[in-house]
Amino acid sequence: MDRQREARFTVLIERRSTRRLWALMGSALLLAGAGLLWATQAHAQVGQGKFARDLSQALNSNNLVGQRWSRVAAGQSADKAQVQVIVTSNSSDAELRELRAEVLRLGGSVHARHTLVQGLTVQLPAAQLAVLAARSDVVGVSPNRSVQRSASQLESASGSSTSNVRSYSNTLGLISYSGLDGSGIGIAVMDSGVMRAHKSFGDKLGLSRVARNVNMRNANLADWVSGVDGTISPAPGSLALLNYENAIAVDSGTSTHDAYGHGTHVASVAAGKGYYQTPDTTGVAPGAKIYDVKVLDSEGKGSLSDVLEGIQWVIFHAKEYNIRVLNLSLAASSGESWQTDPLCMAVRRATAAGITVVVAGGNFGLSSSGKEVYGAIASPGNEPSAITVGAANTKGTGGRGDDVVNNFSSRGPTRGTFTVNGVKRADNLLKPDLVAPGNRVFAAAAHRDSILNPAWNTLATNNYDLVTATGGAQRYEETLMSLSGTSIAAPVVAGTVALMLQANPGLTPPLVKAILQYTAQALPNANLLQQGAGMLNVDGAVAMARVLRTDIASAIAAGTLAPGASLLAAGKTVPNPKSVINGSTISWSKVVFAGGNQVFSGDALITRYQPIWDPRIVWAGGVVKRTLPVYWPGTLLTPANTFVKSFNEGSAPNQTLVTGSVVNARSLLGSASSLLSRTGAFTAVSNLSSALASGGGTVLVSGISLAQGLILSEGLILSEGLILSEGLILSEGLILSEGLILSEGAVLAETGTTPLKFKTDGALKGED
Repeated sequence: MDRQREARFTVLIERRSTRRLWALMGSALLLAGAGLLWATQAHAQVGQGKFARDLSQALNSNNLVGQRWSRVAAGQSADKAQVQVIVTSNSSDAELRELRAEVLRLGGSVHARHTLVQGLTVQLPAAQLAVLAARSDVVGVSPNRSVQRSASQLESASGSSTSNVRSYSNTLGLISYSGLDGSGIGIAVMDSGVMRAHKSFGDKLGLSRVARNVNMRNANLADWVSGVDGTISPAPGSLALLNYENAIAVDSGTSTHDAYGHGTHVASVAAGKGYYQTPDTTGVAPGAKIYDVKVLDSEGKGSLSDVLEGIQWVIFHAKEYNIRVLNLSLAASSGESWQTDPLCMAVRRATAAGITVVVAGGNFGLSSSGKEVYGAIASPGNEPSAITVGAANTKGTGGRGDDVVNNFSSRGPTRGTFTVNGVKRADNLLKPDLVAPGNRVFAAAAHRDSILNPAWNTLATNNYDLVTATGGAQRYEETLMSLSGTSIAAPVVAGTVALMLQANPGLTPPLVKAILQYTAQALPNANLLQQGAGMLNVDGAVAMARVLRTDIASAIAAGTLAPGASLLAAGKTVPNPKSVINGSTISWSKVVFAGGNQVFSGDALITRYQPIWDPRIVWAGGVVKRTLPVYWPGTLLTPANTFVKSFNEGSAPNQTLVTGSVVNARSLLGSASSLLSRTGAFTAVSNLSSALASGGGTVLVSGISLAQGLILSEGLILSEGLILSEGLILSEGLILSEGLILSEGAVLAETGTTPLKFKTDGALKGED
């Protein structure tokens, strides 16, 4: 009982009905009948004792005018106001006789006694609230909030609530929206599980948008991964496949889909729908389907083999379920080069199959002594084809002017090593690709789906302040918690990708990444290794996606797009490279990473076909690989080119990689990377973006091509780019990680883990 913290708070249980009538009408009824208590102490112990946070803040700031739940005459002070609140109780008296009498004694009124709820809706003078709350039979006091939907802080900060994306309306208390919400797009969340029954995953009919729950830990079928050059799955329609699917399926028959609590929160950030409650916790793509692929246990730990199995399952079913996005908010050792790291290889193959893979960059930006660390990007964030996401701190506001990169967020470059002629070298690739909100993000909290015996997830049990931080009432199947980390920033981007693909299903994974970078906002003072191309801008990413052709992916697959061909849709033009978010105009960075350590820009990069937008091509440094999916033959029941059988990976043939008219930013970065001089990889992105906007950079004339294994562009560039001079960097006092090493073979959730040599507490509780 202690471990579940059942004495810390009371779950406020709302009666469930098929039509969810109470939820739709914004009922604040709180059901916690005898025998159904999760605990006996006050919930959400924030603000002034037992007051909910918004109530406490309003009283302390004398901000009661205009509140739905308060009435105050002009010129009166807050203590003279009449307030309407909901009082919850732990009294053994179901009639709450003593509590009702106390309300009357204090000069108040009891507006409603909810027969199935251990609580009252009361009105009384604001000055008497503290007296009432001091009673031992009072659990909590919350304002009788109106059901008025406004953009969640996450939507607001990311740019998801602009007119370019979606707009909301409230008719007769029923909240609806129009625009992009990720409908029709599947997002696979590979994590600790997703609580199917949580209300955040409901659709318009109240049914769950969690389309599948599978647990890769239920079946140890290592023969699904066979060799370095390809993965092989059982034949479609075979008994072997049927047995495998039955072994891993956990869609029903369990009350605990997510014992750790990480995966549910991640899925909610990407695709949760939370405007039925306060605080609003709506995610980025609240209409997307969610595919729960469980690979982590109740402690947030798993094995590499399980993750590989999970990626293979996603690849196999991607076309069948229209899974277009895969989110990986987990970390493994990055001591190995992307070329040979099995997890990187699996991500690369998922990309080749047309799946956009979004991964957490890692929470290893600080040493154990609090010093900034470079080079601690976790695997698979070191994979060139992945969209690697760092974390930004929005300071709890929707405005962009105060946003900064979190100190805990991992910095590049990648430090996986490979050997050439007996000499060990580091990859030194530019990462992360961009940053997104990842500090104290409120989203769904998993619990056991049993109304008679609920229990918190492990993260909430061990860190109960993550629950109280939300300030919201913890109702059954509506529970919330706060989490931080790049693992939370990643699903913000994953949800954004779903919106982009809904707007334009013809985008390829590398083109999606380029658009995200091109439209990002450069945060001041942060360099390329800290923030990548900048802060996620959902508004801009959607605007750019909408002006491009919707047949790009199919044309690339058919080989009918020539290098340099226009990608603009008929009648469309390039958008103004600015976005208006929460009343502020922000400029796009127009910075795109390619080739592992190159920086490009210019509209032609996006509006004309660059062969590197082929998801089967990966270029990093002097290496260009091509990964080709091999599909099972079609049958009467399974169309051809639906289920991937294996992959062939090898060196790419001679071809153009980047065409002329693209702007190369190399001349703006300097000849070497110096932290002190702020050059090369340490160049401030805001300065680089300004220089590009002023016409800086070099326009490529002949483009960049691969010929006989060499990358050519007005001369060899193999030894150029943003290669770090380790001796120079180390002499500048920079801490350079030689690769992140976790326990061998381990894969860890990005939240709640503390590897040696790193200070990661901010990634759990957040930073100020």
